[in-house]
Amino acid sequence: MAAALALAVSGCTGTAGTPVAPPATGSALATEGGTSSGSPATSAPPASGPSAPRPSAPGPSATAPRVVARINANLSIPWSIVFLPDGTALISERDSALLKAVRPGAQGAATTVGQVPGVVPGGEGGLLGLALSPGTGSGRHLYAYFTAASDNRIARFRLGPDGVPDLGAPKVIFSGIPKAATHNGGRIRFGPDGFLYVGTGDARRSGDPQDRDALGGKILRLTADGKPAPGNPFGNNPVYSLGHRNVQGLDWDSAGRLWASEFGPDVNDELNLIVPGGNYGWPEVTGAPHRGRFRDAAAVWPSTADSSPSGLEIVGDTAYLGALRGQRLWTIALRGETAGEPVAYFTRQYGRIRDVSLAPDGRLWALSNGQNPDFALVLELPG
Repeated sequence: MAAALALAVSGCTGTAGTPVAPPATGSALATEGGTSSGSPATSAPPASGPSAPRPSAPGPSATAPRVVARINANLSIPWSIVFLPDGTALISERDSALLKAVRPGAQGAATTVGQVPGVVPGGEGGLLGLALSPGTGSGRHLYAYFTAASDNRIARFRLGPDGVPDLGAPKVIFSGIPKAATHNGGRIRFGPDGFLYVGTGDARRSGDPQDRDALGGKILRLTADGKPAPGNPFGNNPVYSLGHRNVQGLDWDSAGRLWASEFGPDVNDELNLIVPGGNYGWPEVTGAPHRGRFRDAAAVWPSTADSSPSGLEIVGDTAYLGALRGQRLWTIALRGETAGEPVAYFTRQYGRIRDVSLAPDGRLWALSNGQNPDFALVLELPG
């Protein structure tokens, strides 16, 4: 395991809707976001020549991040990252079902906490999202969303006195989320209200997203014990919003509004402002505008080659969004209930970005995905 390498990198930028030169041959990976199989390029140079777009300078809609470290923690297909109060990063690996920890001052060395029991990886399924329950002390738990033999489910694990979760005693709090080779969703996060929000995929079941009684293609809102949260829009039902294809990121802005990133089919990746009971249109419509009874997306990437959005972190009122097929970090200024023009950084410099998460020290971590070995970038955000 290599030590963290100090960097000082300025990102190439571009705006959504600008034509983007295709990745180098063999740079796509797996099936997510419409990509094809192959070995990803780990450090493809920015495109150049007459066919390449001109980089644009960040405008007032963007907050420019700067890479300060690359942590070579010997990761393999990392999916989600959460932070303990002491700054320890807990990272899930999709295919191995391992939970790994990177402690402050460990110079990039990741230690294996253990393997989450009951995980059956395959395709886009495996050990996916992580979430830490609110509060402090011995009552806190780590929650994990994972693919099992028959479904996707959520289990919780008690944290020990040292903050390390006890993986030997899982408690499944919610099950029955449909699974498939693709579109498994998987992002989980506790909201400002203390309830657990869950992004699910349609699992290739076209009827589920518009069916209030189906769990696929939804954002769910649960208590810490896995029950439908009080105040949900459809009564004693876990469904909070519907009409989704494959939700990959969840976070709240400074006013407590929920936003979610979502894969489109071969067009129209989305950033959505989520309202209780909102219907976001899949599979009837995608993108925006003029969706009639469906809610428009706040930001749309017409070409999935530019985005395939995954993990989402909102700092103040700036959304930071990792892109898989797009291999870049998008920043979007949020203005009340609207989103500004997306601006891209680090295009094709660090490969696919699966998750982004704010550390206790105020820096943003971004997880590469499929670089063999994978790594984490530490980004400094302007004050």
